[in-house]
Amino acid sequence: MSQPRFRLHVIVMIAVLLLACIIAVSRSARAGADNNTRHNPVVDNATQKVLQGEQIFRFDTFGDEAFWGDTLKLHQAIEGAKLGGVGPGVSPKTALAVGLKVDVDALPPNLLQQIEKGKVNLDDPAVTLTLLKLNAVVGLTGSFNPSGTLKSVGIQCALCHSTVDNSIPALCAGQITPNPATGCIGHRLDGWANRDLNVGAIVAVAPDLSVIANLLSTDQATVRKVLNSWGPGKFDAELLLDGRAFNPQQVTDGVVTGTNVSGASLIPPPFGLGGVNLHTWIGWGSVPHWNAFVANLEMHGKGRFFDPRLNNAAQFPIAAANGFADLPHINPDDDLITSKLAALQLYQLSIPAPNPTVPFDKAAAARGDELFSGKAGCNNCHAEPLWTEPGWNLHQPADVCIDSFQANRGPDMRYRTSPIGALSTHFTGGFYHDGRFADLNAVVNHYDKCMNLGLSGSEKGDLIQYLLSLKF
Repeated sequence: MSQPRFRLHVIVMIAVLLLACIIAVSRSARAGADNNTRHNPVVDNATQKVLQGEQIFRFDTFGDEAFWGDTLKLHQAIEGAKLGGVGPGVSPKTALAVGLKVDVDALPPNLLQQIEKGKVNLDDPAVTLTLLKLNAVVGLTGSFNPSGTLKSVGIQCALCHSTVDNSIPALCAGQITPNPATGCIGHRLDGWANRDLNVGAIVAVAPDLSVIANLLSTDQATVRKVLNSWGPGKFDAELLLDGRAFNPQQVTDGVVTGTNVSGASLIPPPFGLGGVNLHTWIGWGSVPHWNAFVANLEMHGKGRFFDPRLNNAAQFPIAAANGFADLPHINPDDDLITSKLAALQLYQLSIPAPNPTVPFDKAAAARGDELFSGKAGCNNCHAEPLWTEPGWNLHQPADVCIDSFQANRGPDMRYRTSPIGALSTHFTGGFYHDGRFADLNAVVNHYDKCMNLGLSGSEKGDLIQYLLSLKF
């Protein structure tokens, strides 16, 4: 073979090899791309469930209109006498004043523009009905007669456990919005505790509270007094189980700090619960247990519920007397709760906790970090990154130097170590289950005394800056 022909042969062979390599790499890349785009069925299922859970969390009443509308007739008080109901009605300003929120994304652009320009009468209950027809009131749904009058109302999880951002701050003038990150009319913030919401005041305006009065063996006037004692951001989930409306003696660090204090607890945020064993201040159960508990016993939806601990007549006299431990077996087709618990749980566990909403001193927070897991010993219970103990995260009241009133209203008679990430999202209302500590300074002082920590003033300040920095 001549030298030129040999060289040409070599060049052709090299070209063929290069082409083969390019084809192999291309096929490998396509295979990798196929693998990357091929959906894992587990992920597909989880995504579908989370999307279902979002709709349930935001919009599902579980059939509770039968209680809030048909029984309590709350819709009549919202509507007002001029529109076919009773009393003065509930205007948008009144609704915002008791902490109800409006979803800006549910408002037509022209209506939003009119509201921003002050061309909508926010003192008119008819506007409240318009907002309900648009499904714009967070956590509250109205159903209407063909004539346009309000037929009934129902509530959703979002009523207490969502708020809105402060995207339209001008409309919140004079309303309850102490957290600068939240507002009255804005985009939904699912999972945030609505510490502006005055649940008791809202229920108290219902025309017929006889069913609650009968359960409590009292009159409606007394029921309204109890409801109005709760205040913003609080709810008493045990009232219709044990009838204990007031803490006779609130004790902190061995000192009586209040008498006949409302038995209502602060609404907790339901984000940051992934990996956390118990869901409530006093550890009733996990996320799906508490969702079933609330949907059946608090929201009064239509479902099936079982918790034999409620048969303890000494601890839960009302629940035991009324069979709340084992709600009647019903046809699965009539159960509007049970089939939704899985999706609702996945959605709640998927709600991202926000970053801190207030500024903090990073250098001081770094020093506080050392104190948190060192001298102060906070990490012994508030273990990073769950900010509670992995496992059975309950403590006796004496362990945290407070009275046992609220603990005694739960099956285990203990307090849960509450996750403390994103504290800045729920400053309003104080700290601990009943808000007895006004601010973080009071919390740190309490533990310094209870645990004999011997923290200096500067150390307390550093620890507070670290607490402000915590996120899930």
